[in-house]
Amino acid sequence: MSVAPSAVSAPIRVAVIIGSVRKGRFGPTVAGWFVTQVARHPGVEVDLIDLIDYDLPAALTDSPSPEIGAKLGELDPRLTAADAFVVVTPEYNHSVPASLKSFIDWHFVQWQAKPVALISYGGMAGGLRAVEHLRHIFAELHAMTIRDSLSFHNFHAQFDAQGQLIEPAGAEAAADTLVNQLGWWARALREARDKHPYGA
Repeated sequence: MSVAPSAVSAPIRVAVIIGSVRKGRFGPTVAGWFVTQVARHPGVEVDLIDLIDYDLPAALTDSPSPEIGAKLGELDPRLTAADAFVVVTPEYNHSVPASLKSFIDWHFVQWQAKPVALISYGGMAGGLRAVEHLRHIFAELHAMTIRDSLSFHNFHAQFDAQGQLIEPAGAEAAADTLVNQLGWWARALREARDKHPYGA
């Protein structure tokens, strides 16, 4: 069974997720910078999802309240439509923010057989311990994390007051690599899902 050329060449839809909702968070700055890098890649469309707009509870239920159901009703189609995901996260206590873990746990089939790229920021560790935890979490959800991640160590010293990198060359090259890898996997897995719907 062949895939129609339009399905192969259709733009890749990437959902960029801002994982922290803490007051004074830096996630929107990192995500905004990354979105400008993606814009240099033709054939990639971005849907920016900021978790501060949804406030999903940590307690999962089989029958969400009408209020939570409405939030999920807005989020679910956006995740379903995505061919790939980029998660932007800090590291809290050697792991991921509770807001991000809750958001991930409220969904399941939306992650399946799709690639996830990870971008972190923090102090000396650059949020890398959160990245390693996310790899295990997404593996359990049948998603595939991209091998190369992007991290910003001592992030406050790397960005200026306007949210631009002071020395951008290295990070821009890493972002290009990440987007290229994500695009390859997104197209390959989309084609595979079109041929054979994924069953967990």
